[in-house]
Amino acid sequence: MRHKGVNKEETRQKMREAVGRGFRGHGYAGIGVDGLAKTAGVTSGAFYAQFGSKSEAFDVALADGLNEVIEAIPQYQADYGRDWLMAFVDYYLGSAHVKNLDCGCAMAALTTEVVRAGPIVQAAFEEKMERIADLVANGLSGNSEEDRRARAWAVLGILIGGVNVTRAMGTTKIADEIAKSIKTAAVSVAGVTRDARAGE
Repeated sequence: MRHKGVNKEETRQKMREAVGRGFRGHGYAGIGVDGLAKTAGVTSGAFYAQFGSKSEAFDVALADGLNEVIEAIPQYQADYGRDWLMAFVDYYLGSAHVKNLDCGCAMAALTTEVVRAGPIVQAAFEEKMERIADLVANGLSGNSEEDRRARAWAVLGILIGGVNVTRAMGTTKIADEIAKSIKTAAVSVAGVTRDARAGE
C-alpha cells in the first residue's frame, strides 16, 4: 500500500545527497553506516536497503559528486562565455566553497579517498575525471587538442590541491593568501588573461 505524501524517488535522492555530504564532510573512515543513516534521516536498515553497503554508498556518492562537476562546467561556459574559467576559479577558491566541506566539490573532498580505494573505484574515478578534463579543455583556447587537454589537467590539479591546502590552514589571512595565489596560478596555466577587477 502506497503511503500518501511519500515519494520514493525523492526519498532516494535525498538519501544520496545526504550520504554525499557525509562522506565529503567526514571522509570514508570518519563516518560509519549509522552516521550516514542519521545524516540521511533514515534507519540503518533503510540505508542498507538502498545502498547495500558503506562501500557501495561511497561509489554512489563519488559518482554523483563528479557528475555535479560534469554538469556545472558546461553551465559556467554557457553563463559566462569567455570568462567562464575565471568565474569557476573564483567560485572554487571562494570563501563559501572553501569553508563548506559537506557540500563542497567532490573532486577536492573525495580524491584522497580514491587514492586508498581499489582499482574498480579508481577506474570509475578516472573515467569521470577524463570527461571533466575534456570539458575544461573544450573551454580553453589553443592550437591543439593535446595542448588544451594538458592545460586542463594542470588547472584541475592546481584547483584540487589548492583548495585542500587552503582548507587546512587555521589562519584566515594565510588561507586568503593561498587562495589568491592559487587563483592566479590556475588562470595563468590555462592561458587566460584575468581582468584586474575580477575576483575582487
